[in-house]
Amino acid sequence: MKNLICLLCVFSLTTIHAFNSINKQVDKEIKSAFEIENYVTELKIIDSELKSELSSDFWNNNFYEIKNEQELVGYAYIGEGFGKTDNFEYLLLFDVNLIIVKSKVLKYREDYGGEIGSKRWLKQFIGKSSKDKLLYGENIAAISGATLSVKSMTNSVNKVLESIAILQNKNIL
Repeated sequence: MKNLICLLCVFSLTTIHAFNSINKQVDKEIKSAFEIENYVTELKIIDSELKSELSSDFWNNNFYEIKNEQELVGYAYIGEGFGKTDNFEYLLLFDVNLIIVKSKVLKYREDYGGEIGSKRWLKQFIGKSSKDKLLYGENIAAISGATLSVKSMTNSVNKVLESIAILQNKNIL
């Protein structure tokens, strides 16, 4: 029984540390991308009735408005992709027109394929909007040894952009 309690405590502390680490990374990226020191994020609530229409999970406490002194400066989306055996978290920052201004892999857990976290590779997503369709091997470069992660990231970003298009058409964004 004591071992189980100790194991649960260690798991809880590890989870809290990982969550705080991601929050710190998100904070740093927001400040850098929008060149602001003080900001507020507000969870953007998307009606759960839209759930079946959206290909990305905007109802999972992961889409935020970013405001500086009550003025909307952009949006943040924290998503999840999958590699060969494990998941990874990523961040997409959008300007007020919902055009990607920054993409970042926050936490990558695989032994191989971590190259998708490189700034050079992630730059491909900057400037993309709901009008764009990302295609692996065409307008998104492949990475040898990271095929599954690259495809997953590309598909995940496509789903986010498709969902944004639906929300824009319904005048929700």
